[in-house]
Amino acid sequence: MSDLLPAPEVDARLRPLPAWQRAGDTIVATYAMPSFPHAIALVAAAAAAAEAADHHPDMDIRWRRVTFTLTTHDAGGLTARDLDLAAAIDAAATGLGWQQEA
Repeated sequence: MSDLLPAPEVDARLRPLPAWQRAGDTIVATYAMPSFPHAIALVAAAAAAAEAADHHPDMDIRWRRVTFTLTTHDAGGLTARDLDLAAAIDAAATGLGWQQEA
């Protein structure tokens, strides 16, 4: 089992990930991708990263928007595994053309 991260560490690790927000014991991000195929490519990239990490997000796909929710259930909250996977998903989204909306 992974160790829970203290809130200040979660906040510090979220700073470079502007799409991600803390929501209680989870972190959530919604990526509006350039097109539906880009959204599906993001889901595929996230699935590959999740399988490699053996840590799986909840995903909701709505046209070109994909929402990810992460938490470490067996730890009861947020761990390094969540923030590491969030960073991998963010990198994939950026590589597929996502740009933060102003």
